[in-house]
Amino acid sequence: MIRQRQAWWRFATVAALLAGTGIFLRSRGGAEKLAAAQPPSSFPYQIGDWRGTEVRIPAWALEVLGAGEFLERSYGRTAAEPSIDFFLAYFPTQRAGSTMHSPQNCLPGAGWMPVEFSRIQLPRPGGGNVTINHYVLANGLDRMLVLYWYQAHGRVVASEYWAKFYLVADSIRTNRSDGALVRLATPIARNESIATAEQRSTDFVQEVLPLLDHYIPR
Repeated sequence: MIRQRQAWWRFATVAALLAGTGIFLRSRGGAEKLAAAQPPSSFPYQIGDWRGTEVRIPAWALEVLGAGEFLERSYGRTAAEPSIDFFLAYFPTQRAGSTMHSPQNCLPGAGWMPVEFSRIQLPRPGGGNVTINHYVLANGLDRMLVLYWYQAHGRVVASEYWAKFYLVADSIRTNRSDGALVRLATPIARNESIATAEQRSTDFVQEVLPLLDHYIPR
């Protein structure tokens, strides 16, 4: 009963936050300042030792995502190593009702259930650290590692609550509501540990982070 109440309050808090954010953004008058950014489609196929191939995003998924610019690619280093599915959702404006959706909402619907959650810190090229979400999911005997975060105006945020807070704050301060969700997913092979899949994923994150400022404006 206590867990059910806690889950209900968490749901109610998120729902109220999302509703309040949407109402505020729609109520903003005047022309919004739109930042210049390179289109996600121009993201490099070759990143260090990683080579990418395009993944088609289904029409139903694009409809759910709303008005934004999206990229999904599968990146790999060797044929023997599991690949990494890289997804970038950039929203030039979130005033029209299209906002970033947490992967926590869509992955369970695809049959993947979370079995482990944490937040990890990684060094950011140029100095400092970033905190991102770390999920291990299971679907039958299959396991998958997912890393994701929210990024806007040079800021990397793990928490969906803080991402919404900064969305409102930045809209007031800079008259901008652009932002992005970045997600990486890799299968955990039957013969490998979570730590090995995590190392593979964080290696890729270190390669990607310096590139993102071109596609997610500061």
